[in-house]
Amino acid sequence: MPNTARTPAARAHGRPGLLIVDDDPLIADSLSFLLEADFDVVSHASRPAAVAWLREQATAPALALIDLGLPPCPHRPDEGYALIADLLAHSPDTRIVVLSGQGEDTVARHARALGATEFVAKPAQPQALNGLLRQLAQTRADAAPALPALIGDSEQMVRLRAQIEQYAGLPYPVLIEGESGTGKDIVANRLHAVVGRTHPFLALNCAAISPSLVEPTLFGHARGAFTGAQTARAGYFEDAAQGTLFLDEIGELPLDLQAKLLRVLENGEFQRVGETQLRRSSARIIAATNRDLGAEVRAGRFRSDLYHRLSVFTITLPPLRDMGDDRLRLLEHFRAQFCAQLGRPPFGLDAAAREAWLGYDFPGNVRELRNIVIRLATKHPGREVGRADLLSEFDPTASSQDGGSAEAGEGDLVTVATGHLRAGGFRLDARLHEWESAYIEAAMRMARGNVSAAARLLGIARTTLYHRMDAQGRDDGAGD
Repeated sequence: MPNTARTPAARAHGRPGLLIVDDDPLIADSLSFLLEADFDVVSHASRPAAVAWLREQATAPALALIDLGLPPCPHRPDEGYALIADLLAHSPDTRIVVLSGQGEDTVARHARALGATEFVAKPAQPQALNGLLRQLAQTRADAAPALPALIGDSEQMVRLRAQIEQYAGLPYPVLIEGESGTGKDIVANRLHAVVGRTHPFLALNCAAISPSLVEPTLFGHARGAFTGAQTARAGYFEDAAQGTLFLDEIGELPLDLQAKLLRVLENGEFQRVGETQLRRSSARIIAATNRDLGAEVRAGRFRSDLYHRLSVFTITLPPLRDMGDDRLRLLEHFRAQFCAQLGRPPFGLDAAAREAWLGYDFPGNVRELRNIVIRLATKHPGREVGRADLLSEFDPTASSQDGGSAEAGEGDLVTVATGHLRAGGFRLDARLHEWESAYIEAAMRMARGNVSAAARLLGIARTTLYHRMDAQGRDDGAGD
């Protein structure tokens, strides 16, 4: 199906931006017509088209309404799952609503764990959908202050605050490592602001910009340097001046640009694209990645000399599953914030739900926890949430979601299986394939692409994992 895009002729000032991604032109056009009175709507029919559009925008949309069944595999949710990751890589603050005909509970919960704020099954009531989107736009507009607090009293958080205080006043690069959703951008902001800097803080997500645009964006360009360069423009290094330049997802930087970045780090010198004049930058570099850059260096995908230049100081953010009772403190923080924004009384957790909360791994880390709190605040104002209602918000592919041993959840699994069989149309091979794929994906994420480590998590041999990944057609560019 050809790609289609529908963009309003004039963008109304003040309306929140809404990106719609659906390969059915009737649905996309109908949604655009119904929602354009309240939102600045743009629609695309595929993940590549949506990502290409995002990379051209100066600001990301406040909201995204996406289908999971997108080409080239419209009968599977994989492309939609990947689009959620793409959207959040470009803009972690974009609120994502999944509107999908693939309404199985496991699909919905996995989409939320990846970072979607809400899941709505097709067909949806237009008024209810509009109300949900307006509510999410409001919570985004009223989001936390510019310098969010680092919530928690665990040993990891105490150590993190000490590192920030120690490294904040220094001119040397800092490399921030951690899984997606752990708050690397917050740490970068605090490294810049904790000492009261008055110079700019600029951030560039290397995964959210076309590779061909990274160099002119970083270093600037002369007039006529390439098609569309009608005027000369300064790049991020010039604009940052003596401030801070935050390079998020640095592991996505192409190898040829890694050499040019290394030169700036070594002597502060660079050239605009299309110029021979040397310029200098005094910007401090903070980089972040959710990859294991050491493994990337060994695999030949990242320069060893650049890695050592960037990692003068390294901060490793802990995953939420390792932070103990801090998960309750984050719950309290976001509950107070979003209940106040929604003007609703706060919800509570009963004893069993509290135990389940502390036993859940939160594979999407703080981002997933925040979205769960938004949903609980919306669905259960002033109520005590029980274990069953809470488990319905968790990703079923995550471990320890019932707060106990594997045996403790056998009854829940039997209940889920019974529901699937009663619904009809069940195919065991397809279900086992889906679960195997989910576990492999989770293990590869936890191991940051290291196949040997992922195999250990799964309790299988490395060669067996390679065989199963090949059988599923996966090509993760993984290393050992």
